Amino acid sequence: MGILVPVLGYLLSRTRPSANNLDPTLVGSVTDFPVGTGKVVAVNDKPVILVNTKAGDIKAFSAICTHLGYIVDYKKEKGVIHSPCHDGLFNPVTGAVVGGPPPRPLPAYELWIKDAKVYVGRPLGKIYGT
Repeated sequence: MGILVPVLGYLLSRTRPSANNLDPTLVGSVTDFPVGTGKVVAVNDKPVILVNTKAGDIKAFSAICTHLGYIVDYKKEKGVIHSPCHDGLFNPVTGAVVGGPPPRPLPAYELWIKDAKVYVGRPLGKIYGT
């Protein structure tokens, strides 16, 4: 019986939702994210940038720059996600750093499209400041 309590506690804790296992958040319809645009939305009190570089290929990344935590935006004319602090630049398809001082790529978020609605789930990497 002495070992049963810690084992049950461990097993039960593995089935509880964690901060990284949150329900998807409805952020809009596909028409809210037209081709060639980027838009910052709030997901679980965190800024997330959604970029649609081509029809039906919407990507979601943390909108917090990995350099100093500034909020990024999308620069269609340059085809990059841009951080206003020190001109950090990120690839809008992969989140990879393509210029400036950011030390890491922007972490991606889970994203689903169902019935023309766009849902964002949990981050797939460490978010700056967390």
